Amino acid sequence: MPSRKTDTILKTLIGLCLAALIAVTADAMRERIVSVGDRAPGFSIVADNGQTITHSNFGGRLLVLNFWATWCPPCIQELPSLNAFQERMKLKGVVVIGISVDKNEQTYKGFLKRAGVSFVTARDPEAEISSSYGTFKYPETYVIDSQGRVLEKFIGPENWMDPKILERIERLL
Repeated sequence: MPSRKTDTILKTLIGLCLAALIAVTADAMRERIVSVGDRAPGFSIVADNGQTITHSNFGGRLLVLNFWATWCPPCIQELPSLNAFQERMKLKGVVVIGISVDKNEQTYKGFLKRAGVSFVTARDPEAEISSSYGTFKYPETYVIDSQGRVLEKFIGPENWMDPKILERIERLL
């Protein structure tokens, strides 16, 4: 009789372990997509200028976090307006950070020199940061406040100098 009791206990434990494994696997496979109103996922990356960047080290400024790549035509299309936007908005307390998912460092650095990108940039070749936001298509941009809340999300390329976008951002200041 003790073996039947042991068998029952073992079967129950195996069943519980299997259920826990299924629950953990399902949670890990679920795609997390950050939306307006959500808390922005934390990150830390060393920028091309050597500065360590986190979404919380901007002293109360508004963060415009842009995910992009040199091989992405829409990303390249929006870069000039994002450059101009940074120049116009930096004195108002807006910081633009571009995080590239380029794998080839030489291609990336050569592109930055040729394009004259003026905002802070960093390279995340494994796309760890963008995937933590649920971003898998580029460009995608998040506007994050000093408390780490996503205030705006732009999917696809934008003309950052469009008066409507400038007005939307200025209302957030």
